[in-house]
Amino acid sequence: MKKRKTGSVAVLGKTLKYAKHRRAQIILAAIFAVLSTSATLYIPVLIGEAIDCIVESGVDFSALFTYFIKIAIFTACAAAGQWLMNVCINSAAYGIIEKIRKEAMHKIQRLPISYIDTHPHGDIISRLTADTDQISDGLVIGALQFFSGAVTIVGTLIFMLRINPIITLAVVIITPLSLIIANVIAKKTYFMFRESTRIRGEHTAIINEAVGEQKTVQALGTESDFQEKFDSMNEKLRSSSQVAIFASSLVNPATRFVNSLVYAAVALCGGIIAAVTSGAALTAGMLSSLLAYANQYTKPFNEISGVIAELQNAMACASRVFDFLEEKEESDDSALPTLGEAKGNIDFSDVSFSYEPSRPLIENFSLDVREGEHIAIVGPTGAGKSTLINLLIRFYDVTGGELKIDGANIAEVTRRSLRSNYGMVLQDTWLRTGTVRENIALGKSDATDEEITAAAKKARADDFIRKLSHGYDTVIGPGGASVSQGQAQLICIARVILQNPKILILDEATSSIDTRTEMKISSAMNEMMEGKTSFIVAHRLSTIQSADNILVMNEGKIVESGKHEELLKKEGFYHKIYMSQFAV
Repeated sequence: MKKRKTGSVAVLGKTLKYAKHRRAQIILAAIFAVLSTSATLYIPVLIGEAIDCIVESGVDFSALFTYFIKIAIFTACAAAGQWLMNVCINSAAYGIIEKIRKEAMHKIQRLPISYIDTHPHGDIISRLTADTDQISDGLVIGALQFFSGAVTIVGTLIFMLRINPIITLAVVIITPLSLIIANVIAKKTYFMFRESTRIRGEHTAIINEAVGEQKTVQALGTESDFQEKFDSMNEKLRSSSQVAIFASSLVNPATRFVNSLVYAAVALCGGIIAAVTSGAALTAGMLSSLLAYANQYTKPFNEISGVIAELQNAMACASRVFDFLEEKEESDDSALPTLGEAKGNIDFSDVSFSYEPSRPLIENFSLDVREGEHIAIVGPTGAGKSTLINLLIRFYDVTGGELKIDGANIAEVTRRSLRSNYGMVLQDTWLRTGTVRENIALGKSDATDEEITAAAKKARADDFIRKLSHGYDTVIGPGGASVSQGQAQLICIARVILQNPKILILDEATSSIDTRTEMKISSAMNEMMEGKTSFIVAHRLSTIQSADNILVMNEGKIVESGKHEELLKKEGFYHKIYMSQFAV
């Protein structure tokens, strides 16, 4: 695998690639920076001329008034140019971040489920929110300093050369010392900030976990353990951030010291030249202008050193975001043929799979399912039941063998066309923020109100929906916050009934529904499954006794298969599971 470049220069290069679509604002910002800085740099010339006017002719208010007017005009032009530059820079910076966030969100849709399963969700969220915020702040600060600073440095050198080349040479000789100090510290602090942002991601993951699972935490009485874990990570974040900021803060006093040397060198050389030549080569006004330019020249270095922490933090955050954007995606299947409407004939042929190569889970698994059959899958936790479903949907790809639908290898058709043939009700229900009506119609956006209502009635959800504050137009909060888990599951069942697919996957579909309600909707479930190939994962054996074939799984293998009565007569593994649930 190709090693990623994570240095600050490489990260800056990646960031600049996103600036291409904002080049118009960047060019305008550069133009306004030149205008603003040029106006600012011409003011010391006017001040120097005014001083020489006073020295030569005394206080001539009419002449001085002309200089004051000119200074006021150039000051206004400089302020206007600075404001317009800021507008352009902000527009470009936040436009770049908007593009990065869009790509990051699109990236999530293209990542394999294995990545989502193996990375803390809070850390992913942190990269898309907090880290991109830090990048935007750094871009605004960095771009402003770059444009105004670059023009200021070049402009002051030009103006100083016109006044006295010898003094300008002294300034140029001393300045590199400031750059060397800043560069050495910046290289070290970049990796410090990178570590700090990594810890911040873990910190966010803990907070996300605490908020999402607070009921469980309190129910188990593990608040103190969770607080201890949070405090430990919080201390790591404080320590790493403090070290990084302290190290970066050394740049400012170091560069200010060098810049003070520049100012002293200008004053000393200017004073000597003025004294030796009796003001012929360097007048008082010219020396005043040079001292003003010395301050202007060193100002960009002071400003950059003052915000070095923000800039390095932004680069470290950008590195994390780009690492995420460069994660390996699911293979592009757009060139593959589509599956079309499946009949429901499914064939597992010597299928093998493992989440980790060193720990095989499913080995040489074979199963032939005919159209319209109802296949129940039972077994202890970790037997491979849900893994089998994940393979069927292609959330994961088989590592051996073939899985076919209607004779077509599912790895040789597009995922979208494959998944469009499935209707799923999973144990972990998912409802998006929106109305009940929108959630039911999620798999069929063109459904009419009558179709939505009919599906809800079949799922026995219509009664409770109508009792909600606004019926079918009631807005459900994030994750189904405004309805119970059982009600959320009924809405999901109604969604599948409305979708009316050829293949059904019911993974503990009634786990959150009480037994009485389960009995009420059993006829609706049976009606929904009629004529459809169905896979039913269940722990409660009472729900699958009428299945055409019951697969009993253990350690990734089918240890028994057959109808309910046949399996009981064998008195094997299924019999043990059944007796553990129903024996008195």
